[in-house]
Amino acid sequence: MNAAATDGRFSAGAGMAIGQLSNDDLIIRLKNTPNHLSRWLTPIHDLSILENVSRRGEPSVKDVLIAMRDTEARAYSLMHAIATQVNPDLDRVPRIERTEAQIASDRASNALVIMSGFRRVRESTTSLLRALPDAAWERGGYSRAERSWTIRELAEFLAESDREKLAEIDRILEQRGAREGIAAVSRVDLASITVPFPPTTRRG
Repeated sequence: MNAAATDGRFSAGAGMAIGQLSNDDLIIRLKNTPNHLSRWLTPIHDLSILENVSRRGEPSVKDVLIAMRDTEARAYSLMHAIATQVNPDLDRVPRIERTEAQIASDRASNALVIMSGFRRVRESTTSLLRALPDAAWERGGYSRAERSWTIRELAEFLAESDREKLAEIDRILEQRGAREGIAAVSRVDLASITVPFPPTTRRG
């Protein structure tokens, strides 16, 4: 996993970059991402818009959601190892590979089902983080094959990944005209979603 550079647009405080957020604010940021996705996606009745691509080689919204879910699962497995072991070897943490059955299941599922799967894993992540005292966020694990992580670094990585993926989904929705005819609250642009938004009713 390669953490993207943050530009501060998703900060809890005005002008505050992800790395400057308190642990509590970072948890809030991570908890809000599934709610923002619900706000954007659940009002879209033609789910083919979320599953088809406009240009060959470009991802669909569903593809981006699958990537978010799988990234979350990997990060959570590393966080859990660090939280429950002393300086664990992260290379020994089993990777969650997509089996043929999982690929088939993803292919048969609509984008809102995939979004719900991401939400469930994200809830595991934020529950783990809420249970940790601040000092434990600096606990780490080592890797010789990839890179070493602390819990705080993994949480920041997820927030930065959210920023990238939400921007990608925002661009796809605009390209596809997916927001035409839906309520203004669900058409909020990317720059405006730093304001916490309550969960919406999920379909799928």
